[in-house]
Amino acid sequence: MDLQQQFEQAVVNSKTLSEKPDNDTLLQLYSLYKQATEGNAGEGPSNAFDFVAKFKHEAWAKLAGTSKESAMQQYVELVARLKG
Repeated sequence: MDLQQQFEQAVVNSKTLSEKPDNDTLLQLYSLYKQATEGNAGEGPSNAFDFVAKFKHEAWAKLAGTSKESAMQQYVELVARLKG
């Protein structure tokens, strides 16, 4: 199975975890997914009071420069750890 297929399977698996991950892990999953699918983060949210969007964007922006392949691999590994 190539990396793209592993990533797609990990995305499916992430939706069937036995317990919901903590907020930090959810942010990590989100940011790795966004980096893997879209690349570097663009501008932040326009609403300064949308704190959830702000935290998500900040987590994604920290991955700037990470290749899509590296983000996919890290996502696959994180989901595998969460699946136990």
